Amino acid sequence: MVHCSRERLDDKIKTFSKFGDTGKGGITRFSLSPEALQARGEFKKRMEAIGATVVTDDMANMYATIPGTEDLPAIAMGSHLDSVRQGGNFDGVLGVLTGMETMETIATEKIPHRHPLTTMVWTNEEGARFEPAMMSSGVICHKFDKAAMLASVAKDKPGYTFGQALTESGYIGSEANRLTADKYAAMLELHIEQGPVMDTEGYDVGVVAGVCGMINYEFTFIGQANHAGTTPMKYRKDALYAACKIIQYLHDELDKLDSALVYTTGKISAHPNIHTIIPDEVKFTLDARHYDPEVIKQVLAVIDKIPAEVERCAFSKEEAWARKSVAFAPKLVDTIEESSLELGYKTLKMFSGPGHDAQFAADILPTAMIFAPSEGGYSHCEQEFTSTEKCAKAVDVMLNAVIKLDKSLNA
Repeated sequence: MVHCSRERLDDKIKTFSKFGDTGKGGITRFSLSPEALQARGEFKKRMEAIGATVVTDDMANMYATIPGTEDLPAIAMGSHLDSVRQGGNFDGVLGVLTGMETMETIATEKIPHRHPLTTMVWTNEEGARFEPAMMSSGVICHKFDKAAMLASVAKDKPGYTFGQALTESGYIGSEANRLTADKYAAMLELHIEQGPVMDTEGYDVGVVAGVCGMINYEFTFIGQANHAGTTPMKYRKDALYAACKIIQYLHDELDKLDSALVYTTGKISAHPNIHTIIPDEVKFTLDARHYDPEVIKQVLAVIDKIPAEVERCAFSKEEAWARKSVAFAPKLVDTIEESSLELGYKTLKMFSGPGHDAQFAADILPTAMIFAPSEGGYSHCEQEFTSTEKCAKAVDVMLNAVIKLDKSLNA
């Protein structure tokens, strides 16, 4: 078994944490911002230093490739360099650093490999400035319309589009450079878990079998606004009370389903939101996620049982959006698990709750993911942290999985 360099990996982590440093332990590095362009420049410099050729596609996704000894499709690794506002130094970027360190180890130690090896940087995964998330992987994997994405307007600069930022970045390349099934044999993405399970339960490496399907609904309750001091309780049509009853109902019923189901009411609004007026319109959202489509169907059945009138208030629902469960390629998943166990690392087979570029890539070529633990379960915040040693164990798994796949794919 081969190990990456802890010293080199630590240097990579510390160097990239400077680009967009908030001074509070985290970063703000929006896609194609000056800070993100600095990170891209560092990526390009370091990859070219080990002999990689760096190109970009029409969505500014970056591809750094070292050749193999045979004319075979490449094995790709990667993730994203952009962050949310006041995010951490591991979400996304660790996947890029993993690809870099894997390729540098193989190049430095002159490990023979038949396939070309590529490390990718996906553009605008977070969608923190330009919506939606996973924008560029969505375009090249035929999920999103390119013209619509180019027209996405910055949240902080009226009229300024993603297309303009793309043009000004200097990283627009050829559509011919896109990730495609004919040019790539597999795509692997390493990511932090972004949750507490691995850290709490002492796992070194997460072997990700797929990405959970999810539904997102908005519920609306219409009552009657009235004076808080003069309307007897028995005459009220209190939309907030009705909403509270249904939130309780959802918790009670959904808790009876599979223990792996997670659900969240993350957004709620009450109108007119004045302390002396009975609320006449209340909306709240429900986000529910599970890897088994049958469990998602059970969630929908619970939702469908909500009556049209609740506590004398009219009820309606609208699906905001949904995604199907994604199963990663079994051969890749098994190879990752085998590599982790052979390295002696405590390994957990699991599903991802959050979305990743890899879930889109899985539609066009064999794909899988590896998780490193998130210490304390923190992510999308400045407290996000994973020690270099814990990161290195996950990188070791990537390195050895790639070496195994290089021997077995297209054999």
